[in-house]
Amino acid sequence: MRRITFLLRPSWVILAAVVAAFAYLCFTVLAPWQLGKNVRTSHRNDLIAASVRADPVDVAGLLNAPGTKDSEWRRVLATGHYVPGSTVLERLQRLDDKPAYGVLAAFQLADGRELLVDRGLVGAADGIHLPPIAEPPAGQQRIEGRVRKSEGVIPGKEPMTQDGYRQVYSIDTTEVSTVLGTPLTVVPTGDRSGGYLQLSDGQPGAFTPEPLPQLDAGPYLSYGLQWIAFGVMAPLGLGYFVVAELRERRRERTPAPAPATATGPATSTGLAPAARAESAADAAVATSTPAPPKTNADRLADRYGGTRR
Repeated sequence: MRRITFLLRPSWVILAAVVAAFAYLCFTVLAPWQLGKNVRTSHRNDLIAASVRADPVDVAGLLNAPGTKDSEWRRVLATGHYVPGSTVLERLQRLDDKPAYGVLAAFQLADGRELLVDRGLVGAADGIHLPPIAEPPAGQQRIEGRVRKSEGVIPGKEPMTQDGYRQVYSIDTTEVSTVLGTPLTVVPTGDRSGGYLQLSDGQPGAFTPEPLPQLDAGPYLSYGLQWIAFGVMAPLGLGYFVVAELRERRRERTPAPAPATATGPATSTGLAPAARAESAADAAVATSTPAPPKTNADRLADRYGGTRR
């Protein structure tokens, strides 16, 4: 038990708390956030793909079925006329990466109900000034568009009137209805805020429509899996450091081996007798005077036993 008491030190307690909090956030907040975005994006892509393949339906069928779900992006047809003087501009938009305005208007159906229609985008003159906005065509019209969900109201961004136009910061059917002073019928989308119509390209009164989103699920799935991996790796990393600390402490407690000593009695020179004798012999050999080289006479005498002259 004493071996792990170091874990009660403040530094280790703080580290464990940080790792636990990080792992908790990974599994309960960060990973679900990215995986949820992946699910929503995939669902949106499925709806867009289905709307491209399907034929447009009359919008009255959706209005008469308030329990309709997943109707966003569906192509619909509407017959009626634009309400004169119902133009409302949406501020802070982008067209070709330049400042632009969204143009909204009310469209009255044959049965008297009015819908909010997004006519598309117009670029700001010189990137700053509001350009002239053409009124929608008068008379009976048959338009085609896509159902879109209301964007909701941006807190702190109240509707305003500028350059002779009523302007808002987002497309919200309820807010635009208040600005116009006219009740607008929301298109059922399965969402509490309801929806509106976004005109398709080439329709009467349409400007440049917003392009459809790319049918790409994006990186959200990989991000979610990465957060799960981080949530697993963090406790494992803490465990690795704990084991490393235990090993280091065990190594410090292990006594060092005693140094080896000579077997014979030591002399004044610090060497054993046998080692001293061997060293003396080596020294004698090293210091002996080398013999002079033999002459030819010496070699003949050695071979034939003669004497040297």
